Amino acid sequence: MIGLLAGVAAGIVLGSISGLLPGVHVNTMAGGLLAVQTALIPVFGPEMIAAAMIAALITHTFLDTIPSTFLGIPDPDTALSVIPSHALCLEGKGEEAVRIAALGSAGGFIAGIPVALALLMVAPYIQGPVDWAVGIIITTVAAYLILWSESPAHALAIFLVSGILGIFTFHFGYLCVSPLGYSSTLMPLLSGLFGISILLVSGGGQVPEQRFCGLSLPRTTLIRGGLAGAVAGVVVGWLPGLSNATANAVIATASRYDRDPRGYIFATSAANTVNALVGLAVFAAIARTRNGVMVALSSIEVPPIGILVLAAALAACSAYLITVLLAGSAWRLGGINKQGLNRGVIAFVALLTFLLSGLFGLFVLVLATLTGLAPRLLNVPQLYGMGAVMVPVILFSFGIPAL
Repeated sequence: MIGLLAGVAAGIVLGSISGLLPGVHVNTMAGGLLAVQTALIPVFGPEMIAAAMIAALITHTFLDTIPSTFLGIPDPDTALSVIPSHALCLEGKGEEAVRIAALGSAGGFIAGIPVALALLMVAPYIQGPVDWAVGIIITTVAAYLILWSESPAHALAIFLVSGILGIFTFHFGYLCVSPLGYSSTLMPLLSGLFGISILLVSGGGQVPEQRFCGLSLPRTTLIRGGLAGAVAGVVVGWLPGLSNATANAVIATASRYDRDPRGYIFATSAANTVNALVGLAVFAAIARTRNGVMVALSSIEVPPIGILVLAAALAACSAYLITVLLAGSAWRLGGINKQGLNRGVIAFVALLTFLLSGLFGLFVLVLATLTGLAPRLLNVPQLYGMGAVMVPVILFSFGIPAL
């Protein structure tokens, strides 16, 4: 029990750091735990490392909404949600946006437990047909998004152009040589498409005073957003080749961020947490590693699944309280010059891109920013920039070489 509690405490700290620092992924924290396991296991036992990894993963899914909301910096796991959450912040409702995201993650955790248990039992028997259908599923989602847009031709153009950019980025990802020895291709790609491109046209003035006047979440929004988030989380957590970035687009078929921003924030946050639990279930059921934390977990002695679920539950409760507590500091942003803040964020993202992805990452960041400006010029939603992730996934699913 001491080892479990120590692991959960360590995981909460590490997950909070990765969630609050843009560009720092929880996979990095899992790798760090592996590096020091020889010193920790003799003291706390092997379950400590596993519990810390799971706790860090769950905690990250709660706190990664904070930099997206208050700074407009997208996390690769919840790229599209930065648009409605940061927009609410600029309306003086940043704390509400973070609280909705925290509630969505909590709801996703509750919904994810029975789903994960069901996958433990059925995944080994149906995985083959599911793998075969991945490409068809994602192609159907993409076609639905495009055909039901107000301007299908423009939506298709943005989707394909961003898809070509995504293919280029992933194909030459090996050029992302980081001075720190760590490489990230998604970070500059999504930061340009959904971060800097929006900050450049967000206007000046001052950040309005942040006030929390309660949550505006009708029951229908909770139900629709919860279902959409649960389904999307299962899809990307189970099916090969997909990520939470893809889940953002899947959710958009049920809850548009431009029409129902609160429902979209709730749904994407729920999907993020459901994905983490489903990834654990898939690892336990069929030994597939769907994220970096599961890869790290596969290299150590894994305790029973019940211990890992308990660690996840303890982390979820703690992370919810931490997220709500930090959201209460939103009032400090009131009165800050928006133009100066945006410039500071852009400079920070550029520096972070260089440190994590090198000069090639900066090149991708510029290309992605220019591509991200196109939806505004064509008056279509930013979500069609998700072609940068969906097109490579579709090609991969059908066994088509990207280049």
